[in-house]
Amino acid sequence: VQLQASGGGLVQPGGSLRLSCAASGSIFSINYMAWHRQAPGKQRELVATITRSGGANYADSMKGRFTISRDNAKNTVYLQMNSLKPEDTAVYFCAAKRNGLRWDYWGQGTQVTVSS
Repeated sequence: VQLQASGGGLVQPGGSLRLSCAASGSIFSINYMAWHRQAPGKQRELVATITRSGGANYADSMKGRFTISRDNAKNTVYLQMNSLKPEDTAVYFCAAKRNGLRWDYWGQGTQVTVSS
């Protein structure tokens, strides 16, 4: 499975961005996809997950601002980020797994910078 993330960039506080993660390869085995992020000097953290059927879960600090969705026809997962804050600045990674705790596949990451 290969994951290609895109859509990052520089945005002002309060702005919006939409990240995309295109999956290819043996995607029939994937049941969960997610977005994680890692800010400078901090550990990687889970942002949101989505199941094959579209069930979504979010980290508490992202609820109400971020929306994860998927287009199964395009094998793509999205992360719509609204009301962005400087503390959202990080490299955002998409990930995929079959089951269990460990994420099996990772994309290359896309930089999101929130700054005026």
